[in-house]
Formats: sequence, C-alpha cells, structure tokens
Amino acid sequence: MRRERLFLQDILAAADAIVEFTQGQSAESLIGNRLVRSAVVHQLTIIGEAVAHLPPDLRERYPQVPWADIKAFRNLIVHHYFGIDWEEVWLSATVRAPVLRSQVAEILRAEFPE
Repeated sequence: MRRERLFLQDILAAADAIVEFTQGQSAESLIGNRLVRSAVVHQLTIIGEAVAHLPPDLRERYPQVPWADIKAFRNLIVHHYFGIDWEEVWLSATVRAPVLRSQVAEILRAEFPE
C-alpha cells in the first residue's frame, strides 16, 4: 500500500493542476469546454481517490478537512457522471480545491517535517 505521504502529495499535485486548468476560465467557459471540463473532473477524481486511501487515523487528526464530502463528491463524479452539477464542479475547482491544497500542505509539514 502507498504511504500516506504519497497520497497527500497526489492531492497537492491534482489541486495544482486544477488551478492551472481553470486559470482564466469562468464557470461558463468551463462548462462549455469539454477538454477543460474533463481535465478538472479527472483531477477531482484523483483527489477523491487519494482521500479514500488515507488511513482513518490521519483523517481523524485533521477534522477541519471535509474528507467524507470529498470522497462522496468523487463517487458522484464517477458513478453519476451524466448527472454532474457543473456549477458544483466549478465551486469545487475554484474555491474548495485551493483551500484543500493549503490544508494538505499543512498536514504534510506537520506529519512529514523532513
């Protein structure tokens, strides 16, 4: 099994990619651009998958992170793709992912200080 550190780094990388993909975009342009939409959804899926692999004790130490909501959103994206609320994707990409990135960066510094 991959170590927690690697899953946390995956979250950072995916959040960084989301920021890159949405830079200069609006909600309307994201919704209208299949390539960007697909790229963002893929990175959100990676984040949800990485969160799902974090051990419960690590998630419990950081209750300020909405771990369960992140996993649930990943499941919604993967299992109900044709019912995705693109405004919710936009909010997750532009508001929630940057906050999560900051939280995970802090967790990495606290858990793996080297």
